[in-house]
Amino acid sequence: MERGRSPVTTRSGPRRVLGLAAFGAASLLALTACSSSSDGGSSASDTPSASASSGSAASAPASSDSASAQVNGTVTVFAAASLKESFTTLGKDFESAHPGTKVVFNFGGSDTLAASITSGAPADVFAAASPKTMKTVTDAGDATGMPVTFARNQLEIATLPGNPHHIASLKDLTGSGLKVALCAKTVPCGSAAQTALTAAHLSLTPVSYEQDVKSALTKVELKEVDASVVYKTDVKAAGGKVDGVDFPESAGAINAYPVAALKGAPNTAGAQAFIALVTSAQGQQVLQQAGFLHP
Repeated sequence: MERGRSPVTTRSGPRRVLGLAAFGAASLLALTACSSSSDGGSSASDTPSASASSGSAASAPASSDSASAQVNGTVTVFAAASLKESFTTLGKDFESAHPGTKVVFNFGGSDTLAASITSGAPADVFAAASPKTMKTVTDAGDATGMPVTFARNQLEIATLPGNPHHIASLKDLTGSGLKVALCAKTVPCGSAAQTALTAAHLSLTPVSYEQDVKSALTKVELKEVDASVVYKTDVKAAGGKVDGVDFPESAGAINAYPVAALKGAPNTAGAQAFIALVTSAQGQQVLQQAGFLHP
């Protein structure tokens, strides 16, 4: 409105220059402050006062993405047959936590798996049902680092549904006419069964020796035998297909389960990440829900 008033225009000239100068100084200070805040964001997130800032919240997904990016590809796990149900669950959890990964399992008798590993079978992780079978691998120099015990397992007698032969003890398995299956003596469940039989001063000749605990359980499920000595976890996994009978001698024949990453593992990062899951609180919860004992 005052364009036509020359005196005002003349007098406002210096004011405008001063105003612009003040604005420029303020802007420079603001830019300097912003620059200082940006450069110090990473260090500030390490302090308690900055832990709740938006910069700290933004950095969490970035580090998570970085960790996930380090674990990819296929992770091959050789594991005792008794771990089938719990490890299958953990394998799915692992794949969900690390998109783009795939966990491939080879379940079987620990002694057979150990022999395969020492013969050069490619694998990333070995989870055994006894320290003895793990020792086969470590003695051959095929494991990296010290194996970690992540669970324990106790024996139980699996009988036909309803326990028609009224089996109540380990001694009952020696009864005339009763058909019993055991794990092979070289398999951890078979070795544990022999320990229990020896403690009870009993001798038992089964109708068959099976190469892993799942095979011994299947004999009962198919009604090919009347009973079998397996793990509590296997009886639980079978649901109503079998009944379980506890016996006191099993307390002296509990197997510890060790796990280790393997030397020359095709996926070293994946091996370490899977073992971390197994030994974590999440992994322990899955294992104990399956009937495994705390390590």
